[in-house]
Amino acid sequence: HVQLVESGGGSAQAGGSLRLSCEASGAIFGNYCIGWFRQPLGKEREGVAAITTGGGGATLDASSVKGRFTISQDNAKNTVYLQMSDLEPEDTAMYYCAARGAICVGAFWDIAGIFGYWGHGTQVTVS
Repeated sequence: HVQLVESGGGSAQAGGSLRLSCEASGAIFGNYCIGWFRQPLGKEREGVAAITTGGGGATLDASSVKGRFTISQDNAKNTVYLQMSDLEPEDTAMYYCAARGAICVGAFWDIAGIFGYWGHGTQVTVS
């Protein structure tokens, strides 16, 4: 049983930065794919980035955030981060952390329905 808690959201000006954290409660053994998703108000949920924990730190990210957002992990803290830089108003959304008990797979990492564990979300507002 994995519990995920996001933090670090808030308001930022365009061009600013925020770092989101996803802390897993309880030990995670083996490889997990931890993904960040976002859902603008009234719109569909979309994948932002993902990382395979304990699997060499291989990462995936969406074209819309490439070069601006970086996903990373701190295994000792059971925490995955999303460093967001050069924020744009279009980044405004509820950001969710999700996990599934397998490595991230490039062909479908950004499909929300395959992730079995979800955090409560943290709001990011860029103006």
